[in-house]
Amino acid sequence: MIYFQLTMMAFIWGGTFIAGRIVGESVGAFSAALTRFTIASVCLWFVTQKWEGKLPALRREQWFPVLMLGLSGVFFYNVFFFLGLQTVQASRAALIVALNPIAIALASAIVFKDQLSPLKLFGITLSLFGATLVISEGNPAILLSQGLKLGDLFLIGCLFSWALYTIVGKQVMNTLSPVVTVTYACIVGAVLLLPFGLWEGYQNDWLIPSPQAFIALAYLGVFGSALGFCWYYIGIQRIGASQAAVFINFVPIAATILGALILSEPITSALVTGGGLVITGVICTNRAG
Repeated sequence: MIYFQLTMMAFIWGGTFIAGRIVGESVGAFSAALTRFTIASVCLWFVTQKWEGKLPALRREQWFPVLMLGLSGVFFYNVFFFLGLQTVQASRAALIVALNPIAIALASAIVFKDQLSPLKLFGITLSLFGATLVISEGNPAILLSQGLKLGDLFLIGCLFSWALYTIVGKQVMNTLSPVVTVTYACIVGAVLLLPFGLWEGYQNDWLIPSPQAFIALAYLGVFGSALGFCWYYIGIQRIGASQAAVFINFVPIAATILGALILSEPITSALVTGGGLVITGVICTNRAG
């Protein structure tokens, strides 16, 4: 069941690239992130009431790690995400996101002493190469020749932010459940974003987003944040940080599939080949665990 949830998480997060592009056309980065996580916080509060009975109060020693979750996984990641998608095509953005498992696996090896066996390293490399084939339409050299732009650097910021978020989150879940952890991260992140979002709204004369942007923000808040984050943390808790993170390699493939369904884009041979490599890499990595 957990592998099905992580696969669905990848499809949900694949859709966030499409939603992020739509939002970026009419909403600023801080305002978009604030709206997304205000919606997510409300949804998660109700989920916590149902699953846990109430949102437990944090002990003094838990506040700093939770603050780091809000800063890394909500504030910085999402500001970088929306800024990057304003100028970078979804395929290029998805490639950078596909680098997350390598960063997380290496960080987990350093912090938690997780073993990076040859098979696990092979699986991570194989799935990353598969994602590269999908995004580059079978020609990775094109990606290498384009170089890095400002939008790319913002998305690399996402990479480091998410690695920190994953590592800190695993420690926090030693004392808090996944849903409580995610709920507090979203609430803290939304509070941190509030002054910046209000300032941005004031600077833009409180511009009203388009109906499409409202729908995209609702998708990002309910599915991309609340549901996706819960499933991601449950995965970390059950199969480990580095193995759960490998499923992020499905995200660019999911984005391509959703693009075909929503935007009538063709499914190419590179998608089929790359998807097979990603799935094989995930299997190798999980067996190595």
